[in-house]
Amino acid sequence: MFCFHSSTVVYVLQTHQYKSCHNQIKQWQGNKNQHKPTKMNSCKPHHLSCVLIPILILLLVHPSHAQTQSQVNNTGYTCRANQSNYPCQAYAFYRATSPDFLDLASIGDLFSVSRVMISTPSNISSPSSPLIPDQSLFIPLTCSCNTINNTFGAISYANLSYSFKPNDTFFLVSTVKYQNLTTYPSVEVVNPTLVPTNISIGQSVIFPIFCKCPTENNNNTTQNNQNQVNNNYMISYVVQPSDNISSIASRFGSQEQAIRDVNGDGFRVYDTIFVPVAKLPVLSQPSVAPAAPPPSGNSDAAADDDRAGTVKGLAIGLGITGLLLILVTGLWVYREVLFKGRVWMVRDEEQQKKQDMYIGGKEGKGNKQLDLKLMANVSDCLDKYRVFGIEELLEATEGFHESCLIKGSVYKGEIDGEVYAIKKMKWNAYEELKILQKVNHGNMVKLEGFCIDPEETNCYLVYEYVENGSLYSWLHEDHKEKLNWKTRLRIAIDIANGLQYIHEHTRPRVVHKDIKSSNILLDSNMRAKIANFGLAKSGMNAITMHIVGTQGYIAPEYLADGVVSTKMDVFSFGVVLLELVSGKEAIDEEGNILWASALRTFEVDNEQEKARRLKEWLDKDILRETCSMESLMGVLTIAIACLNRDPSKRPSIVDIVYALCKSEYTGFDISDEGISSPRLVMAR
Repeated sequence: MFCFHSSTVVYVLQTHQYKSCHNQIKQWQGNKNQHKPTKMNSCKPHHLSCVLIPILILLLVHPSHAQTQSQVNNTGYTCRANQSNYPCQAYAFYRATSPDFLDLASIGDLFSVSRVMISTPSNISSPSSPLIPDQSLFIPLTCSCNTINNTFGAISYANLSYSFKPNDTFFLVSTVKYQNLTTYPSVEVVNPTLVPTNISIGQSVIFPIFCKCPTENNNNTTQNNQNQVNNNYMISYVVQPSDNISSIASRFGSQEQAIRDVNGDGFRVYDTIFVPVAKLPVLSQPSVAPAAPPPSGNSDAAADDDRAGTVKGLAIGLGITGLLLILVTGLWVYREVLFKGRVWMVRDEEQQKKQDMYIGGKEGKGNKQLDLKLMANVSDCLDKYRVFGIEELLEATEGFHESCLIKGSVYKGEIDGEVYAIKKMKWNAYEELKILQKVNHGNMVKLEGFCIDPEETNCYLVYEYVENGSLYSWLHEDHKEKLNWKTRLRIAIDIANGLQYIHEHTRPRVVHKDIKSSNILLDSNMRAKIANFGLAKSGMNAITMHIVGTQGYIAPEYLADGVVSTKMDVFSFGVVLLELVSGKEAIDEEGNILWASALRTFEVDNEQEKARRLKEWLDKDILRETCSMESLMGVLTIAIACLNRDPSKRPSIVDIVYALCKSEYTGFDISDEGISSPRLVMAR
């Protein structure tokens, strides 16, 4: 039996009515200090499903999935932009739930991390181990301070991209799937252009998972004996009804005062709080799924009474549920019959408008010049992306004037107040569009839309604009600011996370084929995004005679035999790592190839000699700062492993992500299988 406080029930009903009857409520408004849903008008008779569906949900959903009144006002936790402690590594405490999240793969997909990245901090021996309901997990988060706008300010969260599925809502995903680690008002704040009741299946939505980074104040928490405690991580934890501050501190090995210092004393049940810890506690994990409890010593009569009570309870529950289902089904059929004609009419009108825009401008223009072949190629994309008119692009780029040119054939343009990067192409972009439909990750440059100009037979891809340009320009061109080692390491991890997504989470797997520093873009927070899928290939282990790529980054097996596999991206990534460490270009003016030079320089067995050569080889900007030689040596070792001439001996991208995340503390051994278990490499 599930128990609800009356206030919680009323609020959940109001929330679902707010979501389902969006066309009957006032627009939700808010500012930095106050965000409340506006009062809702009553639903009309044919909208009784607005009430019945939430009742069904209440019968089936666990009470911890409700959001309290304090959460409806919670749009996120503020932070100050450009704080030195951001970004940082944080963790979320998460519980396995039935039926969808009882394995690390599904939970990893939800949080855009690998199984290994969850199993390691969660004290689970094997990433493939099955989970049991309510099993405790630590989910790694990359916590950033993200600016919303000048009025609202910035809030602290991990930026997770979620692909909408049937029956999803902002409310259900934030409360059920993400278990109140975010709130639907915060989802609306970070997705200002989305209408909550008009989200398409497969559409990407940012869910801000609440997190914080430790500050110097957090690291000076003391007890009566004035012993300093260095808190290295913040754990995002959702308060449960049975919790108190003492039990939370005990669970995570933290201090009650430290928790109060970060969160204050006013947090409530189902609020997300942040627990500062010096190190992650070791979670106790079951070795096997628990067995059914043994039969009790009660009499046969008592057992019969229990069975009779169970049968009666099931009968009553099934009867109520069946009655509600019949009512909802009847209303659904009525609604479908009533609105079917109207829906198809609207769809036809929208499709016609999209096709009119597709052909290059206003309605009716260009029909005679329409290229039917191009239209057939992109017809699958009409409902997935915004279709821009050619007039919009011409106005945004001043007729593709040189003053708007970013690089190559990419132009900067502003449309409806939003800045975009517009890629002008002279060939059919269908293959690139087909691959970009599969790619949806925070470390990938997002495709916003496209345009076809049939008169000029040009195709234009419209991407999000990434403010700080390419990694190449920061490393090899004159920039007043220089990248410190912490930022370079974070960039390497971002690139690896993006590659892990396309290598491990797309089917069939996607091979980028052109990983290089000029195709890595840096946003306003200096976070890396992989760009330019013009050469990408869907599927792997193929053979091609058409060799394309950039000299200095091309894997030997691809250059010699045309073998396309994810390991060629790993090789190219190894070259980018060398650029980050050395500050040198992949190929210099004299034609010397960086990766070949690195292999000659560092193929020595003596670790002290390797460390000495590394200091001579390092980017001079890194030498000017204080950073861990173990970290530098660890990244160099990963790069050398990626550059193995035998692709089967290169590490997988999963191993690389794990290794990079550990590189602040350890170096890495290299074996025939790639990167083995981490061990300390003394590099002083």
